[in-house]
Amino acid sequence: MTSPLVLLLGAALAATAPAASPPAAPSAPTPEIPFTTFKLSNGLNVILSEDHTAPVVGVDVLYDVGSKDERPGRTGFAHLFEHLMFQGSAHVEKGEGDRLIEAAGGSSNGGTRQDSTQYWEQVPKNALEQMLYLESDRMGFLLPTLDQAKLDNQRDVVRNERRQNYEMRPYGLAMKSLLENLWDPQFPYHWEPIGEHADLAAATLDDVKEFFQRYYGPNDATLAIAGDFDPRLARAMIEKWFGDIPAGPRVARTYPTPKPLTGEKRVTLQDNVQLPKLYIAWQSPRLFAEGDAALDLLGQVLADGKSARLVKRMVMDERIAQSVMAGQQSQTLAGTFMLVATPKPGQSLERLEQEIDEEIAKVAREAPTQGELDRARNKTESEAIFALEPVGGFSGRAAVLNSYWLHTGDPGYFGKDLARYRKLTPEDLRAAAATYLRKDARVVLTVTPKAKAPEAKPAPAKKPGPKGQTQSQKKKGSK
Repeated sequence: MTSPLVLLLGAALAATAPAASPPAAPSAPTPEIPFTTFKLSNGLNVILSEDHTAPVVGVDVLYDVGSKDERPGRTGFAHLFEHLMFQGSAHVEKGEGDRLIEAAGGSSNGGTRQDSTQYWEQVPKNALEQMLYLESDRMGFLLPTLDQAKLDNQRDVVRNERRQNYEMRPYGLAMKSLLENLWDPQFPYHWEPIGEHADLAAATLDDVKEFFQRYYGPNDATLAIAGDFDPRLARAMIEKWFGDIPAGPRVARTYPTPKPLTGEKRVTLQDNVQLPKLYIAWQSPRLFAEGDAALDLLGQVLADGKSARLVKRMVMDERIAQSVMAGQQSQTLAGTFMLVATPKPGQSLERLEQEIDEEIAKVAREAPTQGELDRARNKTESEAIFALEPVGGFSGRAAVLNSYWLHTGDPGYFGKDLARYRKLTPEDLRAAAATYLRKDARVVLTVTPKAKAPEAKPAPAKKPGPKGQTQSQKKKGSK
């Protein structure tokens, strides 16, 4: 057995010896996430992952419902329910859940995306049963307490959130415009999870109750626990608190197929902003489909870090852009590859677009170097592994296990996911650019500053009134 000290000394000696080129880093082993699974008779999927490194546990409940399950005229329901599910349930008063979590020294949150809705807690190990109790009450006993007053209250909260985070925020409506032009009106990625004002205003109490009964049963959810716990005791707690919740109806999940873009769409949006901004978006492969991983790494080759092609050219060398971002957004029904660039003051969007087009054409013609691919792949792998460190949170270990189960049916898909990236070659990235990032099938959105209203002409100087008396005082006192 080689001791760690010997390895350190060897590394130090190697560092002092002259070398023609830096040694290649050895391939990192694929981390194994131990887990067990079982399913309750009501259909709730359960994943348990023990880790006794620290006395904390992460609890993650993932519902297979998001804005992908809404339809035109009924948007925003999944996000509205995320809010309603924090408003108390039959045995937990509003605010009591937060109080219990904070008193235990833990943290919690929830989120709604196009594809799913997530609730999580990270707490000391001795609070595990309390968290299971809170989540089970939210799942099984929300409807008896859902009334018109709660709906009206949270509907107003959501509509104010929409105004604050989208309508009044600089560039806040850019994504809405982009999605509406990228996807046809019947495809559920056409709208954002926040929903439309008119749809939220028209939602009745019966509408939202029907939506809950349809999509929030235990058979529509997966529960993952990661951290320091006894699996035998955890299973007993889960059966105790979730076992009696009745299953929801079996829902046939059918989704429309997105219509491909048949040309380039050019859209202009005016906003209260100081600088213009350029957005370019393409329809791309869905999560785990062929081409998804290649586009993921291509986004990094183009715009992640100072040595990335677009950043180096436009931000570092020519200094015509404040920022450039690019990336593949992988989702269940379809993907989106997006590029966003902000010019420096005085630089035009036309020049940014021209240089972006040149770099995309170049990478579609000539494969990136092996070094560029390695850098992008190493960063992807390290970020994925670092994300496993916390047991709870939006992207912690419990969430990762739940997400893989929901999307692939295999909580241990992590190694297979990394393998998708490890097998890629520079030619794969070139082919992905040539196949998907075409000028004749994209949306180009430019956001420009609103024209300022003409400045009011200065009022003519008023004649001074009698000493010690202003014009207005004079007028007020006269008839």
